[in-house]
Amino acid sequence: MASIEEILAVERIDNDIYRGGSFPSQLRRTFGGQVAGQALVAATRTVDREFAVHSLHGYFLRPGRPDEPAVFMVDRIRDGRSFVTRRVTGVQDGEAIFSMSASFHVTHDEGIEHQDRMPEVPDPESLPGRESADDSQRALLEEWANFDIRIVGQAETSRYPGLAAQQRVWFKYRLPLPDDHLLHVCTLAYMSDMTLLGSSMTVHPGAKAQTASLDHAMWFLRPFRADDWLLYDQTSPSAGGGRALTQGRIFDRSGRMVAAVTQEGLTRSVATDSAASIMRQDR
Repeated sequence: MASIEEILAVERIDNDIYRGGSFPSQLRRTFGGQVAGQALVAATRTVDREFAVHSLHGYFLRPGRPDEPAVFMVDRIRDGRSFVTRRVTGVQDGEAIFSMSASFHVTHDEGIEHQDRMPEVPDPESLPGRESADDSQRALLEEWANFDIRIVGQAETSRYPGLAAQQRVWFKYRLPLPDDHLLHVCTLAYMSDMTLLGSSMTVHPGAKAQTASLDHAMWFLRPFRADDWLLYDQTSPSAGGGRALTQGRIFDRSGRMVAAVTQEGLTRSVATDSAASIMRQDR
């Protein structure tokens, strides 16, 4: 697998136009996190370092082809004293496959502060890794071999009362990353598409579904490192009509809430298919 630095190293080909690399994949469609991460890198290349990204909102418009690069065109929507806004369109063969708005905020503002408490979960070291995953999980985990992903078992998940579907996942990038906050932010944008839609399937054991990310929103709340353990606390408050809504809160190991994510995805029923084939259709 390519390193995350290689995946996120978009190439400038003209003013506000960038090209992302293509990388071998067993997925039939380009992984949504890759498209979102590359688009965010393109946006950051047009913003002064005094501004840090605090939110993104993206739509997956068409399935990308993993064997072809995507071109990202950045529109400079607004440059204010406290906030900067960029719009990015990802294109393959002249067609838009992804659209994203990203907002950046100066790093020195101050205000009130509070956060939810991180749920109690087993330590990541006590959970089985990729080598102990079942067949339905192994195909997808192999796609992300440079990431350590450990799913908390449903029996070990403390339940929030009244919530329809819940899942918790520890994850991190396996290799040390440079001390570049933007790289960690864009890496987490890539990671945030991992496993989240799967939270909608936890209360439907044995169900077969064609799944794909439809839209994705993310807020970056506090500094963090993507090469340290992060807890992804996931819920799916609703599913119906072939779509599922999912939400996630991301905490660092000390309990600081560092990001929040909301995603809607396709969860269309299929009559028969192998788990591995469904995984390859996931994006």
